[in-house]
Amino acid sequence: MDTIKKFKQRLQCICKSYVVFEFIDDIECDWGSHMVIQCPDCEELFSIDKKCPAFNDVEELSKINDGLFSNHEFFDYFSNSHPT
Repeated sequence: MDTIKKFKQRLQCICKSYVVFEFIDDIECDWGSHMVIQCPDCEELFSIDKKCPAFNDVEELSKINDGLFSNHEFFDYFSNSHPT
């Protein structure tokens, strides 16, 4: 399942609500652009393409949604991270 499809299903957010996340295809940070998702309830932003200090990361969502990311997907996500 590709990354976008994972978030088109109802998932639990860090705010404890079960939501379908909204997508923002292109948002800028100091190091480039990202694909992010936003919770429609708490409005938190999560970077889903690589870890970035400007946004929450999917690791927090994965802790409360079992099986959201595989080990390989996490490796790709963190290996492309921006500096902290």
